[in-house]
Amino acid sequence: MAGPQAARALTCPRWGAPASRGLFQDGDVVIGGLFHLHYTPPAIDHDFAGEPDYRECTGLEELPLQYIYSMVFAVEEINRSPRLLPGVRLGYHIRDSCALHPWATQAALSLVSGDSTTCNIAATPQDDSGGGDGKGVPLIIGGASSKTAMILSRVLGPLSVPLMSYQSSCPCLSDRRQFPNFFRTIPSDIYQARAIARLAIYFKWTWIGTVIANNDYGLMAVKVFQEETQGSGVCLAFVETLNRQNIVNDARRAALAIKASSARVILIFTWYTDVRELFLQLADLNVTDRQFLASEAWSTSASLLRHPVTSRVASGVLGTAIRSSPILGLRDYLRSLTPSRRPGDDILREFWEMQFACIPRLSNGTTTPDRSASLPLCRGDESLERVDNLFTDTSQLRQAYNVYLAVYAAAHALHDRLACPDTHTSSREGSSTCSSPTNVKPAELLQHLNDVNFTTPQGERLYFQGADIPAKYDLVNWKKRPDGSLELVLIGRVDGNEIFMNDTAVQWRSGSSQVPASVCNESCPPGTRVATRKGEPVCCFDCIPCAEGEISNMTDSPNCERCPLEFWSNTEHTVCILRQLDFLAFNETLGITLTAVAISGTMVTFAVFVVFVYYRHTPVVRANNSELSFLLLLSLKFCFLCSLLFIGRPTVWSCRFQQAAFGISFVLSVSCLQVKTIVVLAAFRSARPGGEALMKWFGPVQQRGSVCVFTGIQIIICIIWLSLIPPEPKPELDTPGLKVTLKCDMTSAVGFALVLGYIGLLACTCLLLAFLARKLPDNFNEAKLITFSMLIFCAVWVAFVPAYVSSPGKYTVAVEIFAILASSYGLLVCIFAPKCFIILVRPERNTKKHLMAR
Repeated sequence: MAGPQAARALTCPRWGAPASRGLFQDGDVVIGGLFHLHYTPPAIDHDFAGEPDYRECTGLEELPLQYIYSMVFAVEEINRSPRLLPGVRLGYHIRDSCALHPWATQAALSLVSGDSTTCNIAATPQDDSGGGDGKGVPLIIGGASSKTAMILSRVLGPLSVPLMSYQSSCPCLSDRRQFPNFFRTIPSDIYQARAIARLAIYFKWTWIGTVIANNDYGLMAVKVFQEETQGSGVCLAFVETLNRQNIVNDARRAALAIKASSARVILIFTWYTDVRELFLQLADLNVTDRQFLASEAWSTSASLLRHPVTSRVASGVLGTAIRSSPILGLRDYLRSLTPSRRPGDDILREFWEMQFACIPRLSNGTTTPDRSASLPLCRGDESLERVDNLFTDTSQLRQAYNVYLAVYAAAHALHDRLACPDTHTSSREGSSTCSSPTNVKPAELLQHLNDVNFTTPQGERLYFQGADIPAKYDLVNWKKRPDGSLELVLIGRVDGNEIFMNDTAVQWRSGSSQVPASVCNESCPPGTRVATRKGEPVCCFDCIPCAEGEISNMTDSPNCERCPLEFWSNTEHTVCILRQLDFLAFNETLGITLTAVAISGTMVTFAVFVVFVYYRHTPVVRANNSELSFLLLLSLKFCFLCSLLFIGRPTVWSCRFQQAAFGISFVLSVSCLQVKTIVVLAAFRSARPGGEALMKWFGPVQQRGSVCVFTGIQIIICIIWLSLIPPEPKPELDTPGLKVTLKCDMTSAVGFALVLGYIGLLACTCLLLAFLARKLPDNFNEAKLITFSMLIFCAVWVAFVPAYVSSPGKYTVAVEIFAILASSYGLLVCIFAPKCFIILVRPERNTKKHLMAR
């Protein structure tokens, strides 16, 4: 018995009496209750040793009174149950701690030791019926604050007495190594902070201001909030702390920070008295457009809801609250309480005197002691049925429901203990001792509390995970009534990691159902990407438009995605669209122009051909092999016509034919000119002494053979090129833009270079020969014409190379067509224009005599 004796010794320091009133109901098993029923601090006197002497505590609180009678109601309900603790009567012993840690400690030790009279604890009438038998309670329901719970748990821990709290929410109490005997029916604050963080993520609030209590409650909340929102784009605009010792100055500083910040949603994690001062400061600064997120410490505060400043500053508050649940029969039970039915209930008599301002009459006609002698006697018709206050209000039972759950958890642990599931205990102590309610030890009850798992009368599954129960909260909203007052409305709930909420039921600060925005920057629309600002939170960013060919199809995209090669971004850069194939078409202006020029060149060539055929017997036509002139006109016609192969949509065959036709036609033209030049040189050389045999090698057969040989070489080059690696139609996907040019891709640049190089070789040879023959004595020296035509031809194709390389898209094709037409016109005009001029305009010069004149 060393433990109880030690406890008994500790109950007698120089603290005075913690309370003179309490509730006691005897039973087979008595559980303890510890509540801070009174709130006014007692007068403190100092003795000569300097130690404080706590006197009596006054000022009755209505809500803790409701918690006490919720416990009483639960005990009576269990005693009426045929299934829970059958044959066992449950009792209670309830004490008042007056919200003072020394008194709470003394009262707890008094309950555990079973000494109801030690240290001047006055015995109530119920005590006479068995409260002073020295039997301590095996379990205490209490610890209204986390600090009180920590003290009591450490004091009761060595005695293995379970402490079950209904309101202590500090996460530190979940540590089983420090508090192995602690349980609670309220979730840890960690789950509340996580729920609020998920609300911020759900409503896409990325820029939030915070005001917290400067203690573990507030600092822990901010830490958990930041951990939960990490990676989701939620940032804290500021963190302001409030100290209760300097609340006015701190509240003013926080209000100024709220006013200066662009954050429109403010999270407040502190006590309701601090919030009240903060709202007063905000009203003074005329800050009335913020949306507040509330923790359970003030989200259901009736004094805040009724305060006139609140409706002006903080309507539309959204917050978490301790989960509520109806308790069937509790409302009628509370309203039916009267001192006459509970003559030994000093607490109820004190409440009656406070409520009705009279001294209640007992059932035997007597009155209470003269402690309230100044009050008149009650008439006897007073009733709580017509009273509406915090005590009788059961619309949203929160802490009272937690007390109710705690009683049921204790009862189920007792039920499991008395059912004797531990065979080792049974064999050691005997089955009769095991199932005896008079032999319940705190350590055994502690063990069974760890294993309880039951369904409450409300249908809720309850079990402990260490010290905690599954996290459940209500989501509440402060709605403004038509008269301007505020009411607390339940709009959802939190169950573990899941949130169930009716979004449309929320009334926001603006008075509408439109969710307010709270962002450092407006969201980046599709078509842009987020670019964080250097030295600023990730929530503050710039919106950079996507580059050409890149898209972003969602809001606040972190980067832009490049479109596949076959696609390109639309104007808004939100979607990739199929690229449009572009080519030099016949129906566009440039295509029509080039087509017209090519056909005109063909027609002019044909007209010259007709003129030459008609005047084929004249000296001008017959001079220097008329057959070569007709072949030259035919090749020029092919040169003009081959340019049309470059216009229109490229196909496999058009790509092959256009290059072959171009190369062969021009080689044929240049070959004819070269043979003509050689013939001119040979003719004049043969006129010299000893050169008569030279013309034998350049007769008509040799001239035709030379043209065929020169042209045949080009044909062989084209056949080899087009057989091995022919050009194919291919879009230029590497070039930027929505329109992509479809052109004949020179898969082998060597083949195309050989074709052009061979033409250039013949042209340069022809130019050199014509240049050498330009001053030969003749009135009509065709070598001069060939020289000018070759100069134009070479100039065009020398300029063609850089122009072709630098031209974009379909204009490369236009440059090649222009080079073909320009060189063809150059040959046609330079060679045949003078001859046609003589034939048609100056026929008198179309004589052999004139042509041969020097």
